[in-house]
Amino acid sequence: MIQNQLIIGFLRDLVANNNRDWFAANKERYQTALDAFREEVAWFIARIGEFDERVKYLTPEDCLFRIYRDIRFSPNKLPYKNHFGAYICPNGGRKSLLSGYYLHLQPDGSFLSGGIYCPQPAALKQLRQSIELNYDELAAIANEKQFKKAFDGIVSPEVLKRVPTGFSPDSPAAEWLKYKHFIVEHPLTEAELVAVDFREKALDVFRAMKPFNDFCNESLER
Repeated sequence: MIQNQLIIGFLRDLVANNNRDWFAANKERYQTALDAFREEVAWFIARIGEFDERVKYLTPEDCLFRIYRDIRFSPNKLPYKNHFGAYICPNGGRKSLLSGYYLHLQPDGSFLSGGIYCPQPAALKQLRQSIELNYDELAAIANEKQFKKAFDGIVSPEVLKRVPTGFSPDSPAAEWLKYKHFIVEHPLTEAELVAVDFREKALDVFRAMKPFNDFCNESLER
């Protein structure tokens, strides 16, 4: 897709020139790339809304993350992110605490993902309780053909060494109960991003993600 080629081209130049002077001189390029990404997100909201009614009311502005980094407490003082991101999620888009559909465009690092990242302690406990009680349901989702085609399982960047207190180490869900995050991720190559069928293939990935999102959200909203 020409739009994604334009976006990645801008972001690649931003990575090499991550400073306010360059950004100011290229503000028009940034706006053009952002408009292209906004159009992309609008398309995904509309099409995801056909199989997940809970996101139909969202606008791109609800879902888009700012490119400006909060550097107040960070040792990394680069002022801008090296990616465009949008979270198409029930209950507020990017501000939601639920499981949704995340689109991340970055030079040599684009991906689609969903699930729950860095949940608050109470939410994490709810998720673990639901996974222990409904292990068969989540296992069936994880073993579904389209899910396995789209994702390399349910993953967590951080994992406890032992099953947390209050849960059985003999549970069939023991490995999942050690997770501190519950996410799925589908990497995207640059060739896939610029292909004419990118949107439809990405939509297939998001469609395969929906049962997992539903499981997470039902767990949190019970």
